[in-house]
Amino acid sequence: MLANMVCSLITENRITTTLAKAKAARSVAEKMVTLAKSGTLHDRRLCVARLHQIDAVKRLFGEIAPIFKDRRGGYTRIMHLNQRRGDAAQLAILEWVELPVAVSETAKVEDKKVVEVKEGDKK
Repeated sequence: MLANMVCSLITENRITTTLAKAKAARSVAEKMVTLAKSGTLHDRRLCVARLHQIDAVKRLFGEIAPIFKDRRGGYTRIMHLNQRRGDAAQLAILEWVELPVAVSETAKVEDKKVVEVKEGDKK
Protein backbone atom coordinates (compact mmCIF):
# COMPACT_ATOMS: atom_id res chain seq x y z
CA MET A 1 0.00 0.00 0.00
CA LEU A 2 2.78 2.43 0.87
CA ALA A 3 4.61 1.73 -2.38
CA ASN A 4 1.45 2.48 -4.36
CA MET A 5 0.88 5.69 -2.41
CA VAL A 6 4.44 6.86 -3.05
CA CYS A 7 4.11 6.03 -6.76
CA SER A 8 0.89 8.05 -6.88
CA LEU A 9 2.69 10.91 -5.16
CA ILE A 10 5.50 10.74 -7.71
CA THR A 11 3.16 10.73 -10.71
CA GLU A 12 0.50 13.15 -9.42
CA ASN A 13 2.65 15.41 -7.15
CA ARG A 14 -0.16 15.44 -4.53
CA ILE A 15 -2.34 12.83 -2.86
CA THR A 16 -5.22 13.06 -0.40
CA THR A 17 -5.37 10.33 2.23
CA THR A 18 -5.77 9.84 5.95
CA LEU A 19 -3.28 11.47 8.27
CA ALA A 20 -1.83 8.18 9.50
CA LYS A 21 -1.25 6.89 5.97
CA ALA A 22 0.26 10.23 4.91
CA LYS A 23 2.75 10.09 7.77
CA ALA A 24 3.72 6.53 6.87
CA ALA A 25 4.06 7.28 3.14
CA ARG A 26 6.07 10.42 3.86
CA SER A 27 9.01 8.48 5.29
CA VAL A 28 9.09 6.08 2.33
CA ALA A 29 8.88 8.95 -0.18
CA GLU A 30 11.70 10.87 1.46
CA LYS A 31 13.92 7.79 1.52
CA MET A 32 13.27 7.23 -2.19
CA VAL A 33 14.22 10.84 -3.01
CA THR A 34 17.42 10.47 -0.98
CA LEU A 35 18.31 7.38 -3.01
CA ALA A 36 17.40 9.12 -6.27
CA LYS A 37 19.61 12.13 -5.53
CA SER A 38 22.77 10.03 -5.89
CA GLY A 39 21.51 8.57 -9.17
CA THR A 40 23.58 5.40 -9.25
CA LEU A 41 22.40 2.20 -10.88
CA HIS A 42 22.36 0.42 -7.54
CA ASP A 43 20.09 3.10 -6.03
CA ARG A 44 17.80 2.90 -9.05
CA ARG A 45 17.49 -0.86 -8.59
CA LEU A 46 16.75 -0.39 -4.88
CA CYS A 47 13.95 2.06 -5.76
CA VAL A 48 12.46 -0.31 -8.34
CA ALA A 49 12.59 -3.15 -5.82
CA ARG A 50 10.74 -1.02 -3.26
CA LEU A 51 8.20 0.77 -5.51
CA HIS A 52 7.59 -1.91 -8.21
CA GLN A 53 6.76 0.70 -10.90
CA ILE A 54 9.48 1.52 -13.40
CA ASP A 55 7.70 4.59 -14.79
CA ALA A 56 7.47 6.17 -11.35
CA VAL A 57 11.15 5.47 -10.70
CA LYS A 58 12.11 7.06 -14.04
CA ARG A 59 10.17 10.20 -13.15
CA LEU A 60 11.67 10.21 -9.66
CA PHE A 61 15.24 10.02 -10.95
CA GLY A 62 14.70 12.24 -14.00
CA GLU A 63 12.45 15.06 -12.78
CA ILE A 64 11.97 15.10 -9.02
CA ALA A 65 15.43 14.29 -7.62
CA PRO A 66 17.27 17.02 -9.61
CA ILE A 67 14.97 19.64 -8.09
CA PHE A 68 15.90 18.54 -4.57
CA LYS A 69 19.65 18.11 -5.18
CA ASP A 70 20.61 21.06 -2.93
CA ARG A 71 18.07 20.23 -0.23
CA ARG A 72 19.18 18.03 2.69
CA GLY A 73 15.78 16.68 3.67
CA GLY A 74 12.15 17.61 4.15
CA TYR A 75 11.04 16.93 0.58
CA THR A 76 7.34 16.54 1.42
CA ARG A 77 4.72 18.42 3.41
CA ILE A 78 1.52 17.27 5.06
CA MET A 79 -1.41 19.66 5.18
CA HIS A 80 -4.29 18.76 7.46
CA LEU A 81 -7.84 18.73 6.11
CA ASN A 82 -11.21 18.18 7.71
CA GLN A 83 -12.52 14.86 8.95
CA ARG A 84 -14.03 12.33 6.58
CA ARG A 85 -17.79 12.19 6.81
CA GLY A 86 -18.22 8.41 6.97
CA ASP A 87 -15.82 7.39 9.73
CA ALA A 88 -14.51 10.76 11.00
CA ALA A 89 -10.93 9.90 9.99
CA GLN A 90 -8.60 12.90 9.83
CA LEU A 91 -7.73 13.63 6.17
CA ALA A 92 -4.49 15.16 4.92
CA ILE A 93 -2.78 16.17 1.70
CA LEU A 94 0.72 14.84 1.08
CA GLU A 95 2.68 16.81 -1.54
CA TRP A 96 6.19 17.75 -2.63
CA VAL A 97 7.58 20.94 -1.13
CA GLU A 98 9.18 22.57 -4.17
CA LEU A 99 7.22 21.07 -7.06
CA PRO A 100 4.32 23.01 -8.55
CA VAL A 101 1.05 21.10 -8.66
CA ALA A 102 0.18 20.27 -12.25
CA VAL A 103 -3.00 21.80 -13.61
CA SER A 104 -5.28 19.28 -15.24
CA GLU A 105 -5.68 19.43 -19.01
CA THR A 106 -9.42 20.04 -18.73
CA ALA A 107 -8.84 23.17 -16.67
CA LYS A 108 -6.45 24.48 -19.32
CA VAL A 109 -9.01 23.87 -22.05
CA GLU A 110 -11.77 25.57 -20.03
CA ASP A 111 -9.55 28.61 -19.45
CA LYS A 112 -8.93 28.95 -23.19
CA LYS A 113 -12.65 28.75 -23.91
CA VAL A 114 -13.36 31.52 -21.41
CA VAL A 115 -10.68 33.74 -22.94
CA GLU A 116 -12.04 33.15 -26.45
CA VAL A 117 -15.56 34.06 -25.38
CA LYS A 118 -14.39 37.26 -23.67
CA GLU A 119 -12.39 38.32 -26.73
CA GLY A 120 -15.41 37.62 -28.97
CA ASP A 121 -17.64 39.81 -26.79
CA LYS A 122 -15.24 42.75 -27.05
CA LYS A 123 -15.29 42.84 -30.87
